[in-house]
Amino acid sequence: MIKNRRNAAGVLAVLVSAASALSVSANGFRLAGQDAFATARGEAFVATADNASAIYYNPAGITQLEGVNFRGGVYGLYYDPTFTPPPPANTNTFHNEHQWAAVPQGFLTFTPKDWDATFGLGLYSPYGGNISWPQDTGFRTEATSSSLTYVTINPVVALKLAPGLSIAGGVMVNYAKIDLESALLGRPSRFASDFFHFNGDGWSVGYNLGLLWQPHEKISLGATFRGAAPVTFEGETVFQRPPQLFKPTQRTAQMDLNFPLGAVFGISYRPTQKWNLEFNADYTDWSSFGTTTVHQARSDPYDFVPYDFTVPLNWQASWMYEFGVTRYFDNGWHASAGYVFNETSVPDAFYSPRVADLDRHFFSIGAGHKGRRFDFDVTYQFGYGPAHTVSGSSSLTPPAIQYNQNADGTYDFISHAVMLTVGLHF
Repeated sequence: MIKNRRNAAGVLAVLVSAASALSVSANGFRLAGQDAFATARGEAFVATADNASAIYYNPAGITQLEGVNFRGGVYGLYYDPTFTPPPPANTNTFHNEHQWAAVPQGFLTFTPKDWDATFGLGLYSPYGGNISWPQDTGFRTEATSSSLTYVTINPVVALKLAPGLSIAGGVMVNYAKIDLESALLGRPSRFASDFFHFNGDGWSVGYNLGLLWQPHEKISLGATFRGAAPVTFEGETVFQRPPQLFKPTQRTAQMDLNFPLGAVFGISYRPTQKWNLEFNADYTDWSSFGTTTVHQARSDPYDFVPYDFTVPLNWQASWMYEFGVTRYFDNGWHASAGYVFNETSVPDAFYSPRVADLDRHFFSIGAGHKGRRFDFDVTYQFGYGPAHTVSGSSSLTPPAIQYNQNADGTYDFISHAVMLTVGLHF
């Protein structure tokens, strides 16, 4: 019975760690870039919103489009979060082992002739990520790997209420899949493996709203709101603890997570027809990550693992501040530049290496052409997170406490991204 209790405590500890891993959708894994033109402008697009990707940025903007419009592309990303343990531990710098990602998106709008309504449909990924740390970081009992896939199907309807004034609303149908892994021992064994793995998926329904108002030919105001979307990830846990006398244990399990609401406000200033300058304030209420509950089914009457685990995450709301400028040239050509400052959402006391969240700066440049039937934009974006030293973080699991492991250390971040978007008009 003592052995069973010890194994149960180990499983409980890793389940707590796994629940913390649900935070992989934090700012570091929020995919704000959904269009090359908008990304070149530092995502400052809510008050411009003049192509089909407005379905995401501000659905009210699609009333500016005529006929049928398609806008689609791919966001290619190289990201490299790093970790250096605090002295006097091993001072090697560890890198994420999965550094490449490609994220597609597509948007379609239709404005019937002589109608004041426009209909749209978007397919995109607002969150996502894949992070895997080496086994010798010193925090393997807290986290080893995690991945999140999140896809949104977003039909919208926009209405032009008056010249220069539009509103919109839509339904966001979300599918999410998560895979998490942690360890049970402080160090990897040469003779046996130890791990905990959870995988699950689930659906949720939310909504988005938009407003676009141009009170003056040189000024445009925009706002969009995205409602919260709670997801229940249903799947299974699989875990193994040495000695490996039996097959890994498998149980039905589920995790609950409330993806946060968000709001963006922006103002665009157009001193002439050749220039467009815009500033956006982008708010995300990450305090919805206050607690996360893990439910696990018992496999037999002598199972000592409890059903429920409530894990405090204690995240905090954060802002992204976005600025962009576009210069329009003759014959449909344009060039843009932008900057984003992205606040961290995770306090040091609850820091998780699954997220490695910190303040980030993003710089972007891009160019494109808008034709009668065909558009394209190409953008490069550089991301930089200054070194952030974490101290006083909590060990949330019994194995982490036993082996004196936590998230303390120095984290930094660099990313490079290239985005290509094409558009068609009918």
